[in-house]
Order: sequence, then structure tokens, then C-alpha cells
Amino acid sequence: MSTSSAAPRRGDGTDAPGARPPMREALVAAAFQLFLEHGYEQTTVDDIVALAGVGRRSFFRYFPSKEDVVFPDHERCLADMTAFLADSPEDADPVRRVCDAARLVLRMYAENPDFSVQRYRLTKRVAGLRAYELSVVWRYERALAGYLRERLEDRPDGRLRADVIAAAVVAAHNNALRGWLRSDGRDDAGAAVDHALGHAQAVFGDAPAAPRGGTPGDLVVVAARRGTPLWQVVREIETAFADDAPPN
Repeated sequence: MSTSSAAPRRGDGTDAPGARPPMREALVAAAFQLFLEHGYEQTTVDDIVALAGVGRRSFFRYFPSKEDVVFPDHERCLADMTAFLADSPEDADPVRRVCDAARLVLRMYAENPDFSVQRYRLTKRVAGLRAYELSVVWRYERALAGYLRERLEDRPDGRLRADVIAAAVVAAHNNALRGWLRSDGRDDAGAAVDHALGHAQAVFGDAPAAPRGGTPGDLVVVAARRGTPLWQVVREIETAFADDAPPN
């Protein structure tokens, strides 16, 4: 892959147009070039700014840490998701709404497949980045759960139901997303995510819908006793999705 493919396509709107890429994109491109050539652990912030031709202050104006330069687009995506949920119509089906919110994350990944695949490979090799990524996923899940808690607060076990649905939607989305990344971005990411989110919608939605691409009645139902730990419920859902996923 070319070095330029490492930079996200969307700028942050703060850099003046010119021959050089915006500073934020230049920093990401320089970072990934060094990560690929020398390794993530061996690359320092000083190395990145030297290659990008800027100072350390400029780096930290855009990225609080070296980990953040690997995930330059998640803060914007989380803000987009939060705004999308806040703007939900009163009569919106809450489960369908959080599934649509999850698709915003897919859209962010699909905007630049080369960069997304590159990041996926890097994250698999670096334990610290995997931990950082989990913290990002948790923030998405909390955004979905917060919206669902408000919408389901009058229902029995509304808070529990909100948290389980949010976890299931994130698990379904990420299962399909990882499959797309393992295909090096060649598969149809939208169809895979629609299929996975269709399962979550069919199980938890008020009006069950068959997943796109599936067969009528192709549903996954997970039964759990009251008091079953949330992590165990989510693991059962992820296992069902994994069993249904095509081999890579």
C-alpha cells in the first residue's frame, strides 16, 4: 500500500488548502509509514514529527498520545453517533435506531478501506493498541446504551434490556466488521453488517425483522435466566454470530 493511503480522507477543516496534505493527515501518514517500516513500539512521537516536518506542539494539538494517531477518526464518529441519537424522532423504534447509529461506524471504516485494513493489521500485532481499541468500543457501546436507557426506562428491566441490546448491537457490528477487515476490504461490508444487525433487531426489536441476505425465519434466540451476567449473554450472542459467519 502507498504511504498516502494511511491518512484518513476526511480532514478536520482547520488547515488551509495547499499542495501539502493538511497537517493532521500528514501526521497520520508519517506515523503509519514509520509504524510499517520500524514497528509501532520503536517509533516515537519525535520520529513522527520529524518525518512530517512539524514540531511536537503541533502533534499534541491534534493527538493527545501516540495511540490516538492510530485512531484519528473515532472522536468525530462518536460525536456523529451521539448527535444522531440525540436527534431521534420520538416515535423511532429504539432498536432500529441504535442499529442505524452503529452503521455510522461502518461508514467511517469504509470511507478508506486501505487505511482501515492497515490499522486492523497493526492493532492485531500490538497489545497496547488492542486495549486502546477496546476502550473506544466501550465508548460507542455506552453511547448506544445511554440512548436506550432513556427510551426503555418505563419498561420492566429497562436498564438491563438497554445494556444488553447495546452490547449485542456492538457485538454484531464488530463481528461483521472484523470479517470485512480480514478480507482486506474486498467483501461487501454493508451487506455483512446489515445481516449481523438484522439478527440483533430480530431478537430485541419490537417488530422482528428478518436479516438482509438471510432466509425467512433465520433468527438467533438466546435464552438466559434472570441474573445471568451480561458478559455471558453477550458471549452467547457472539458465539451464535461466529457460527453463522462464512469461513475466511
